[in-house]
Amino acid sequence: MFKRTLSILLVLVLSFSLLAGCGNEASEKPEENPKAEATANTDDGNTDDEKFKVGFIYVGPIGDGGWTYSHNEGRLYLEEELGVETIYRESVPEDQKVEKVMKDMIDQGAKVIFATSFGYMDYVEKVSKEFPEVKFLHCSGYKTTENMSNYFGRIYEARYLSGIVAGMKTESNKIGYVAAYSIPEVVRGINAFTLGVQSVNPDAKVAVRWTHTWYDPAKEKEAAKALLDEGADVIAQHQDTAGPQQAAEEAGAFAVGYNTNSYEQAPKAFMTAPIWNWGPYYVEQVKAAMDGNWESHSYWGGLKDGIVKLAPITENAPEGAQEKVDEVKEKILNGELNVFGGPIKNQDGEIVVKEGEALSDSEMLSIEWFVEGVEGKIEK
Repeated sequence: MFKRTLSILLVLVLSFSLLAGCGNEASEKPEENPKAEATANTDDGNTDDEKFKVGFIYVGPIGDGGWTYSHNEGRLYLEEELGVETIYRESVPEDQKVEKVMKDMIDQGAKVIFATSFGYMDYVEKVSKEFPEVKFLHCSGYKTTENMSNYFGRIYEARYLSGIVAGMKTESNKIGYVAAYSIPEVVRGINAFTLGVQSVNPDAKVAVRWTHTWYDPAKEKEAAKALLDEGADVIAQHQDTAGPQQAAEEAGAFAVGYNTNSYEQAPKAFMTAPIWNWGPYYVEQVKAAMDGNWESHSYWGGLKDGIVKLAPITENAPEGAQEKVDEVKEKILNGELNVFGGPIKNQDGEIVVKEGEALSDSEMLSIEWFVEGVEGKIEK
């Protein structure tokens, strides 16, 4: 009897201990965090994984200090303004490989894709037809589909103004121009720059040297050196790095940059530069896509829109340059001056734009001839 009673007592004690142990384990379990759930699920039912995503495709590295850097600044501005998630790929070649890059971005959830170089155009057109639910925007081209836009800025207006500075500065009357490819975008810029030069200095010539690359700092610099050796005392460019400006500085010459304000990269040579301001356009287009109001279009904004600008004119520029630029800029803004308004002659001295007339946008977008004052040939 004693043993049975003892056994019962031991069972009761053991049972109580087990129950107490379970109670302690439950009491030590952390409480649920209601704020964490609220963060993951927003009022509209979307989760962080469903955040609106935008893709950017770059032809060069974001550290180029030029073209790609300017687009990447626009991407960062977009993130700050709208709070969207962005993804990007650098140094994507202008060939079929870009198709895979776009499809990878779509697989990651991109609803809008910006392809930021001319050579991507045909591939963007093809992929846009395969993915009608995605919005595609191609920079500097001319093709559109129902879900593909093209966009660019009238950088030629700012180039004309920079040409005024160069034309007033040169003493040798020879200005070197380092240029990437002989496509209409580049040819148009060379022509606008030259027209600006000759508006203040009819005796000056603009010598062109092609590099056949957008991004190659060494090659760009060597092209500038060759122009300097030939007598140029001012260097301009349609390239993505400050290489040409640095060559000018090393030679004791002066320079007009491109894409961004690169004063710090060649402080003794840099006078000014036509520059880009992509951010507001990116915000406008992504917001339209988010709101369901996006439509395919062709955009070509200018100085008036603020998508193109002239970098601050530095102490390296000639006396009176700021005043002259301000005067001409006002004429462009109020419509009194059209950069490609006649009379304009080509290299052979033939009138190609009559007085009182001007090139249309389609003519500018397909331009394949140089104005009088340019030394060099358009390479096919």
